[in-house]
Amino acid sequence: MEQFCDVGRGITLCYESFGEESDPPLLLIMGLATQMLGWPDEFCEQLAGRGLRVVRFDNRDSGRSTHPDGPPPTIRQLVRRRIDPVLYTLSDMAEDAVGLMRALEIEPAHVVGASMGGMIAQTIAVEHPESVRSLVSIMSSTGSRWRGQPAFRIYRYLLTAAPVDRDAYIDRVANVFAAIGSRGIPQDKELVRDIIERSYGRDHDLAAPGRQLGAIIASGNRTARLRWITAPTLVIHGSKDRMVAPSGGVATARAIPGARLLRIRGMGHDLPEAAWPQLLDAIAEHACAAERTAVAG
Repeated sequence: MEQFCDVGRGITLCYESFGEESDPPLLLIMGLATQMLGWPDEFCEQLAGRGLRVVRFDNRDSGRSTHPDGPPPTIRQLVRRRIDPVLYTLSDMAEDAVGLMRALEIEPAHVVGASMGGMIAQTIAVEHPESVRSLVSIMSSTGSRWRGQPAFRIYRYLLTAAPVDRDAYIDRVANVFAAIGSRGIPQDKELVRDIIERSYGRDHDLAAPGRQLGAIIASGNRTARLRWITAPTLVIHGSKDRMVAPSGGVATARAIPGARLLRIRGMGHDLPEAAWPQLLDAIAEHACAAERTAVAG
């Protein structure tokens, strides 16, 4: 059931919970232009079935959470990586997530982020270390211009606006996911299309993806700051990721002290059901290991 939480600074987040409140909390953070539905219902339920209280939410400028006013960056600004004005940054989005954890009284939590969500999760671990029991960064990067960049053919999707018409919009987003999705294992095209259709019914602010992309670019390179992370960290990356090249995952694991890198063969920039056994086991085992270490300490 969707609920709403005022996290301060004029931001309200829409969220959902799965599992028992008495179980260790785990916060799922989704990526660019993707609502919390990007963490499929069944994925969340199976993760909760492994003994975790799972919370997913819409980032600001996504779904039914607050959409700040302001124009998205121009293509020129995005290409030159000079955003003006800066409406918000990954630090602001990290603070939103921490505010949600505090309001729900689940701080500290195991924090799991995918793509831009991984960037937000990293930022939480750097700027709010007391809020993080463990960190999982999936198909993400450090913000370096030289690691984890999209394949050249993907830029046309990033630099062109989606159509307004519902059917055309759904077709366009489905084509994007087909282009960036898994190659060595089956894509879940029907599930993806269902998520896109449900997402369109919740929100289709065409300016929001540009504003979120502006936040990523304005936040710069996190590599040096990632060395401050003390939370147990697992980095997961697919071998066929065309949106965030696998070098982004390698760079992230190298930058975070003690981080472990899990490569999933054939996975692209998606969460295909065929990879769920690996993903769910890895996330749950990482959280459980952190819990045992905390108790022993």
